[in-house]
Amino acid sequence: MIYDKYKEDTIYSMTPVELLLLLYDECMKDLRKADIALQDQDNTAFEEYIGKALKIIRYLIKTLDMSVPISKDLRRLYDYLIYDLSKIRAGGNRKADEIPKLIEIIQNLRDGFEGASMQVKDEHIVQTASVVG
Repeated sequence: MIYDKYKEDTIYSMTPVELLLLLYDECMKDLRKADIALQDQDNTAFEEYIGKALKIIRYLIKTLDMSVPISKDLRRLYDYLIYDLSKIRAGGNRKADEIPKLIEIIQNLRDGFEGASMQVKDEHIVQTASVVG
């Protein structure tokens, strides 16, 4: 109970970028587990983890601000991820190499947002220092 409260407080105190990175991390974790379940032929676990990953991606779509130009590109990429995961989920002959490719796409997105966040943070520090100095 105390841990759940701590976890909830931690999530509510995160910046939007930190929350986005956490969502990408969780999605990749679920996809890795789905990949393991697929290899182990554990269809129940496979369905559970694919379902969790899809839920995260759908949430990411819901939270997009479509007035920001990059959101249209992200929407197309998220739609592709949903399409491919749904195809993998429904397919009788599931390819073992498909899920790692999707994890790589999500990892690249995560790395891009983390890098952009660091760059903005660094620029803000420089601007603040020049105003103070």
